[in-house]
Amino acid sequence: MTMSDPIADMLTRIRNGNTAKHDFVDVPASKMKQAVADILVNEGYVKGYKLIEDGLIKTIRVEMKYGKDKNEKVIAGIKKISKPGLRVYAGKDELPKVLGGLGTAIISTNKGIITDKEARKQNVGGEVIAFIW
Repeated sequence: MTMSDPIADMLTRIRNGNTAKHDFVDVPASKMKQAVADILVNEGYVKGYKLIEDGLIKTIRVEMKYGKDKNEKVIAGIKKISKPGLRVYAGKDELPKVLGGLGTAIISTNKGIITDKEARKQNVGGEVIAFIW
């Protein structure tokens, strides 16, 4: 069976892994998922990720990040905004701010997948993929 929203699946796996206090989470790989993982690393929500190639199957292994112990979570919440049944777009003037700028919005633009802060700098709008805080 094909998956209708692979990015939502990735975010759900990360959310569930964070709640279950796992050290890492495996996600089937794609270029878009790698771009989202890059944003999560650059914004400091996860330690890192690596691409694992096992023959034809590629997997992204995301290394989770916690505070001093695993009870202090770096990721408080992840929410998928744009869904296959209802796409959500934001112009350059109406880009969302997550928790007044404390969180991060992931935006898909014609310049690639970037954060809301980068989109404001580059003065572009696009599809609002997810919020993370």
